[in-house]
Amino acid sequence: MVSLSVKSVSAKNASLNRASAAKEDEFYTQLSDIENELRHYERHFKGKTILCNCDDPRISNFFHYFSHNFEKLGLKKLIATCYKNQQVNLFSEHKDNKAIYQEYDGNRNNRIPDYNEIHVHHLEEDGDFRSEECINILKKSDIVVTNPPFSLFREYVLQLMEYKKRFLIIGNQNAAIYKEIFPLIKDNKVWFGYHVGDMEFKVPSRTKPRASRYWQDETGQKWRSLGTICWFTNLDIKKRHESLILTQTYDPEEHPHYDNYDAINIDRVANIPSDYKGVMGVPITFLTNHSPEQFEIIGLDRYVEDNPSYGHRFKLNGKQTYARVLIRQREAGSRQ
Repeated sequence: MVSLSVKSVSAKNASLNRASAAKEDEFYTQLSDIENELRHYERHFKGKTILCNCDDPRISNFFHYFSHNFEKLGLKKLIATCYKNQQVNLFSEHKDNKAIYQEYDGNRNNRIPDYNEIHVHHLEEDGDFRSEECINILKKSDIVVTNPPFSLFREYVLQLMEYKKRFLIIGNQNAAIYKEIFPLIKDNKVWFGYHVGDMEFKVPSRTKPRASRYWQDETGQKWRSLGTICWFTNLDIKKRHESLILTQTYDPEEHPHYDNYDAINIDRVANIPSDYKGVMGVPITFLTNHSPEQFEIIGLDRYVEDNPSYGHRFKLNGKQTYARVLIRQREAGSRQ
C-alpha cells in the first residue's frame, strides 16, 4: 500500500535536497506544447481556480496561456507560485529577495491582461510546493497545471493525491513505473494525457553543455530535449476511452511465455493478440493508449505479488526482460 502523506519529510533535509536537485530541474515549457495539450481539456477549466505552483509567473508559459485565455476558458481565478531559494536563485533568472505568487481574476474584456491587473504577493517562505504556505494556496485551487521538478515527481504527485486535486502535469514517461506512482495508474486514479515522446525545453544559461539533446540557438538561448516526456493527469479525456484495434492473433512463437511467470511477453503494443485472454506483459508505452474499458492492469512485473522473484524482472530464455506492465483483456460483457 502506498502512503499518500508527504508531511513527514524533514524540512531541513528537504531544503538541502531541493537546492541541489533544482539546478537540473529547470526545464521551461514552450507555449506551443502547452497549447497543443491543453486544447483537449478546455471543458474542465470553466469556473475553476487554476494553480501553476512550479512557475515563475513573470516568465512561465503556463501562466501566459491561462492569463491570455482567461475569459475564453471561463476561469474563476489563476494563481502561480514558484520555488525561490533565498540564497541562490535556482528557478528564476530574476533577483527578488523573496519568493512571490501572483493572482489574476480576469479583466472581463477578453483582452490580454495588463501587468497592473495581476496581483503580486510576497511569500514569507521560499515558495516550495511542500511549504505550509504553498499548501494553503493549493487547498484553494481546483486544478493544478504545471511542469514540476522531475527529481521531486514522486512527492509532487503524492501531495496532489493527498489533497484530492485534479491536475495536468509534465513528467518523464518512466515515472509511470515508480513504486509510488504505478499503483495510482493501476487503480485508474492517474493516466497519460495526449502527448508522449520528444519535447524541447529552454534551460538556464548556467546549464552545462551535453553531448546529445543539447544546443544553443542563434540568440544564445540554451535548449535541451527529452525523448520520454508525457503528460500525467486525472482529468477525463476522450483518448482513454478509445480501444486499441488489435490485428494479431496468439502465436506461441511470437508471444512466448516467461520462464518464471504465467504470462506471455509482448515486445510491441501492435503485437498484442486479440484472442488471448490470459495475462500479458506489455511495454510501458502501452499506457499511452490504455483504455480501462478494454484492458485491466494487473500489476508491474517486478512488484506483482505472485512474482516468484519479487523485485526482479521476468525472464525469457534465462535473461531478464525490459520493464513490463501486466494486463488482461476484459470480457466484452464485463467492460467498465
